[in-house]
Amino acid sequence: MLQGESRSAAFNSGPSYSAPCDPAGLPVAISVFSDRPYVRSEMSADAQLAGFRIAQSEAVLALEDGTARALGDIVVVDVPAADASTLALLERLAQRIAQAGSRLIVSTAIGALEPVLVASRACDPVLLVEPRRAERLVAFGEAVASLAGRRVRELSGEDRVAVMQLVERVSALAGKLDGLLGNGAAPAGGGSAFAFGDGQRHAPEETAEPLAGTPGLPDPRRVRATIRKRQMRARFFDAALFADPAWDILLDLTAARAEGRRVSVTSLCIASGVPPTTALRWISQMTEHGLLQREEDMVDRRRAFVSLSDTAVEAMAQYFDTAGACECAGV
Repeated sequence: MLQGESRSAAFNSGPSYSAPCDPAGLPVAISVFSDRPYVRSEMSADAQLAGFRIAQSEAVLALEDGTARALGDIVVVDVPAADASTLALLERLAQRIAQAGSRLIVSTAIGALEPVLVASRACDPVLLVEPRRAERLVAFGEAVASLAGRRVRELSGEDRVAVMQLVERVSALAGKLDGLLGNGAAPAGGGSAFAFGDGQRHAPEETAEPLAGTPGLPDPRRVRATIRKRQMRARFFDAALFADPAWDILLDLTAARAEGRRVSVTSLCIASGVPPTTALRWISQMTEHGLLQREEDMVDRRRAFVSLSDTAVEAMAQYFDTAGACECAGV
């Protein structure tokens, strides 16, 4: 059986699947832009598999020269590099999409993540980092759900957590399907793409000016020791068994705050211990939930930092204070 036929069979088996439609009952239109023909072809095929109507499937340059006039309800752009002209184009596109009420999905690489995030911030995009096809399909579903959500009601904090947990389960299942169909294997050992042989997760050096330390937070050495204990489990067990990106993110930011350091989005994605696309989902939801806050680098506008909100700082300080000297605190 051909690979495409295998995918169609997988999606058509089980409960009936209804293609996403707009208020007029037509399939939701999607615009696909990539300068890499094979990526453009894959994204278009996945969109059609999910039941979307392809409005455009063109090179990114089409957004610049005016040939792409009417955009779809969802726009997918492949931006593997962050050169100045591409970032300027992405910023204009994000502003246009924000005004139109559409949804933007940006596929990028880990090295270009921060400038891409800053350039597209006007429309709160769905960001994918070097995604597999399964991750793109999940992102298409998230985009459709967010379009519908805007027409119905705002999600509560509990709803957001429930949706995130559901998305992660679907992502895991889709990833297994992706592997079975031969579209790239998961990282060796089942762990994060950023898990190294020594059990440590290595983040880039942070060169920003340090912030003042925060009274009330635990000794950062204690928090770092907790993080090392959590990371050690990946040396002996499948890391997916203990995946808890929200807590790992809070621990890393707590240690950084106590040390008076700023943490970039890229560094935090790596420290979370899950694939960067998954980490970005959690960072976004935790920001909406009021636990995190995002800041731009006033010196380098292409960089973005993440920190604990005042509410999260107080909660983490109270947690460690209540846990006392217990060595299991935070694990």
